[in-house]
Amino acid sequence: MKKYFGILFALIALPAMAALKTMDIAYVDLQYILKNLPQYESANDQLNIISKRWQKEIDTADQEAKVLVANYQTEQIFLTEAMKKKREEEIVAKENEVLELKRKYFGQDGELFKKREALLKPIQDEVYAAIQEVANEQFIKIVKDRSADPSLIYMSNKLDVSDAVLQKLGAK
Repeated sequence: MKKYFGILFALIALPAMAALKTMDIAYVDLQYILKNLPQYESANDQLNIISKRWQKEIDTADQEAKVLVANYQTEQIFLTEAMKKKREEEIVAKENEVLELKRKYFGQDGELFKKREALLKPIQDEVYAAIQEVANEQFIKIVKDRSADPSLIYMSNKLDVSDAVLQKLGAK
């Protein structure tokens, strides 16, 4: 009887213990996930278009400053001191305008940063929520980004839950 009870216990307890002993650590490849999300690619395309437009505006203003400098250097010998001073002020103003445009659009808290935050933050939040759902469903305690882990030398494909996250997000 004890023998049957032991076998029955083993048949019931081992799968239950195996279910409890689940994956503690898993990895995702955020670059891979984001690359496979159409909304992320669309947001990046929008950012590139805006960035190119702003860069063109800066390049135009910079070219105007260079023309002012070239004209000044060419005409300098014919100008009075008052005219030289006025032209130098125009050049400095134009160069300051270029610097201000660069700061306004591409600076630390510039328009590009704000636009990127507005477009990409909701997508990133959605990805993190999906990662958390997958981790909860698979009883994963730690999820690391393998694309951001330079110390990772080898990882079993069984630990990569990137495709599960993409599936949770409804991406192919």
